[in-house]
Amino acid sequence: MRFKLIGATAAVALLSSGSAFAQSGNLTIWSWNVAASALKSTLEGFNKQYPDIKVTVEDLGNSQVFDKTLAGCAAGGDGLPDIVTIENFEAEIFWNRFPDCFANLKDLGYTAEIQAKFPDFKRTELEVDDIAYAMPWDSGPVAVFYRRDFYEKAGVDPATIKNWDDFIAAGKKISEANPGVVMAQADFNGDSEWFRMIANEQGCGYFSTDGQAITINQPACVATLEKVKQMKDAGTLTAAIWDQKIQANTAGKVASQMYGGWYEGTIRSGSPDLSGKWGVYMMPSLTADGPHAANLGGSSLAINANSENKEAAWAYLNYALATNEGQVTMLKSFGLVPSLLSAVQDPFVNEPLPYWGGQKVWADILSTLPKIVPSRGTAFQSDADAIYKAAQTKYFAGGYPDAKAALDDAANQIASATGLPIAE
Repeated sequence: MRFKLIGATAAVALLSSGSAFAQSGNLTIWSWNVAASALKSTLEGFNKQYPDIKVTVEDLGNSQVFDKTLAGCAAGGDGLPDIVTIENFEAEIFWNRFPDCFANLKDLGYTAEIQAKFPDFKRTELEVDDIAYAMPWDSGPVAVFYRRDFYEKAGVDPATIKNWDDFIAAGKKISEANPGVVMAQADFNGDSEWFRMIANEQGCGYFSTDGQAITINQPACVATLEKVKQMKDAGTLTAAIWDQKIQANTAGKVASQMYGGWYEGTIRSGSPDLSGKWGVYMMPSLTADGPHAANLGGSSLAINANSENKEAAWAYLNYALATNEGQVTMLKSFGLVPSLLSAVQDPFVNEPLPYWGGQKVWADILSTLPKIVPSRGTAFQSDADAIYKAAQTKYFAGGYPDAKAALDDAANQIASATGLPIAE
């Protein structure tokens, strides 16, 4: 069920500039963690323009939003809010399984001019044929967030950490100089985060960029899994889930966390008393002269096709995601990295930030965006990720002779589950 245009040209013009149809209504948005907080930070500015549209942001947690959205789409849209946060990585799962669950934003005012405000790599997974299912929100250029004091006490200069072997050596020094502090943490059982970040850095992923072949057992992915296991075996990476990482940050039990740039807001809001003690540096590579850029995360906002307030929902998307004011508000408040091209040129990006020891962290993080290799999620992302995680767990426990065998097995299982060929 989609909004049908009546007097298409006039309606689109009105909607894109704030139609009379969008002047009132009650909206509910599902999101999670710092993303939900970032959306809330836009409401003051939005309500100055639309005082009669009430927006309620519900923080349900990442997995809950995914599961509940799948269930809602399977039920024909029943139970879904007006607006849903969807990760780009998983977006094609929804469009493929439930093509009628979300409104076509082009029917609501998402013109070619607005689309052009976003980079192509952010839109690829959100648009199918002539349908725009969602609008790009944030991206996740990867960086290493580190405790300046722990590194300094160990005599480690992050500028000297060029490859992952350097990272392992630095981790040993840092843990020795700071008893009880680990170098970094990873969710080995519940997530594939470190593998995906380093594999993306090396130009590899579960699938080819056109989504037509399985590439998880290509040499760059094999080298990535080998290196992650080396870091685990060396004690450089220790197991921790999301909440445990946040607790370790605040308690001073971890020296580094590697995530997408959006993690800046997680650290700053979760550990406010540690202002000045954190810094940022670019991720190491497999070789000193290798690539040092990857993406992890990044989301979009989609409108429920059954929403009774689609026009008001569009007004909110257009303000929060397609204006510098909306995007930079979220960057300032909670570190949500804009996808909007004009927003990354905002003067705030080049400001030294006190929390980060006066470092211009956004200039450093965003400098990697042009170097990131696109990584396709595809409609089979959930299956592939589950298969990889099981293979990773088995490999770490000694269940495969080497990383190549582990990923060959994963590739074969993904091929059986998807029907896609394994790239040669």
